[in-house]
Amino acid sequence: MVETLRREGMAWREKPKSAFWSTFMRVFFLFLAFLATTTATTTAHELSQQIRLPHKNAYATMMYMGTPRDYEFYVATRVLIRSLARLHVDADLVVIASVDVPPRWVQALEQEDGAKVVRVENLNNPYKHFDKRFKLTLNKLYAWNLVDYDRVVMLDSDNLFLQNTDELFQCGQFCAVFINPCIFHTGLFVLKPSKEVFKDMVHELEIGRENPDGADQGFISGYFPDLLDRPMFHPPPNATKLNGHYRLPLGYQMDATYYYLRLRWNVPCGPNSVITFPGAPWLKPWYWWSYPVFPLGISWHNTRLQTLGYGAEMPMVLIQTVIYLGIITVTRLARPNIPKLCYRRIDRSVSLIQAGLKLVAIWSILAAYIVPFFLVPTTVHTLLGWSLYLIGTFALSSIAINSFFLPMLPVLSPLLLIFGSLLVMAFPWYSNGIVRGLAIFGYAFCSSPIVWVSFVKIMACLQVSLEREAFFPRLGESTPPPGFNKLY
Repeated sequence: MVETLRREGMAWREKPKSAFWSTFMRVFFLFLAFLATTTATTTAHELSQQIRLPHKNAYATMMYMGTPRDYEFYVATRVLIRSLARLHVDADLVVIASVDVPPRWVQALEQEDGAKVVRVENLNNPYKHFDKRFKLTLNKLYAWNLVDYDRVVMLDSDNLFLQNTDELFQCGQFCAVFINPCIFHTGLFVLKPSKEVFKDMVHELEIGRENPDGADQGFISGYFPDLLDRPMFHPPPNATKLNGHYRLPLGYQMDATYYYLRLRWNVPCGPNSVITFPGAPWLKPWYWWSYPVFPLGISWHNTRLQTLGYGAEMPMVLIQTVIYLGIITVTRLARPNIPKLCYRRIDRSVSLIQAGLKLVAIWSILAAYIVPFFLVPTTVHTLLGWSLYLIGTFALSSIAINSFFLPMLPVLSPLLLIFGSLLVMAFPWYSNGIVRGLAIFGYAFCSSPIVWVSFVKIMACLQVSLEREAFFPRLGESTPPPGFNKLY
């Protein structure tokens, strides 16, 4: 009887356990099934996005290798393609890529971004006076060879679209924008593909048509010399396509410098649709220092954040952050244990050592402000970039502070002033660009005395520290000289 009750009690206790594990396994398998269904749905959605139905028009851009900024333009091209897809343009997205573009980049463009990649051989640049970064820009002529399309909008990768511009496909055989009063800009133009025109252009290259800049801008401007006399393009209301050559309104290629003058767009001729960033390569909007130095940089980075994201740069950001935090911790903990030897006797050799140490200290402080700038990934988000730069500068400055026993505030005062200048430049309520420029100039003028006082303070403290503590004994000296006095 007792044995029976004991067995029933054990069975009663094991029954809830069995039921619990049975329920847990059911929930677990249901969860796996849900994940599988979600993954399958997501994959189907991605495939539907990637398998784009053929269109009769296309937005096209080009990619080639051979410059120090190949990766940066690859990122810019991906952001351009994804931003166009986000605007639901009724056109194919084409990348004219030279054969030396890495296969993994081509695969990302096709499978992740939904672009159609057309591989081409590089067109030889016969001009001897071109800038090295423009050596292969004549590949842009391949746009006329995209004969599968009725119209093509050819783009540079530094364009930022504000809205859908599909009405451009109604334009004629060639249309472009004059952001310069006399020369149209080839950062965006509309064309009707034609093998005859493409062959004629290649022939013109072979015979050496005059080209003022040795790149695509000068060649195409010379090939269509009468565009300035053509009528302005206005989309026909019945969606028909025009014939001939037209000038595009400025709103289709708004130079970013126009914005900086008034800190807002006010282009009345045509819609404000596309921003372009011509000029020096280090002014491009995808660099992390572009904002708040140039206010429109944040617009490009926000577009990337909403499309491509920053997953490629985040591992390097995290690694650098950990290293900088480690430097700050180690230098702070090691400060009391730095060996200190003191010479009361001043002779020529000690004076030379002190002068050398002064030079090392000053250069270490300068390096703390310069080196982190070049270590930050160039295409990271601007807010992450500036944060990483400030942390890196503080970390490397702490080495000089703790190694040479310098006061913290004078050494870090330029860092605080840099942070203040960022706030001044990012101030959102300036009435126009001139007021903004004057405010930045006034801030720099008021900050310069602080920098000078900090420098004088650093030199004075460094002199006192070196007179008390020589950090390296003289070479070849086995015994302490007369007058030697150890502090510890």
